[in-house]
Amino acid sequence: MSQELTVYIRTGCHLCEDMLQELQQRQAGLGFSLRIVDISGRPELEALYGTKVPVLTRDENEVCHYFLDAVALQRCFEGR
Repeated sequence: MSQELTVYIRTGCHLCEDMLQELQQRQAGLGFSLRIVDISGRPELEALYGTKVPVLTRDENEVCHYFLDAVALQRCFEGR
């Protein structure tokens, strides 16, 4: 079964674009689906993630933010 990861972004954010690109490059090899959520105009999400975007989560637990942490991403898939 494919693990779903969620990445919270803001439109026009270059760090968000960079993380998305890196995640998409690793997606097939690690076998995860990716849910992308734009926090713009969503007060509850802006309050949670604000200037921390992009934020990568698994099961609502933060994996990393700002930049993709390849080690933290790999840990998500250990012992599935």
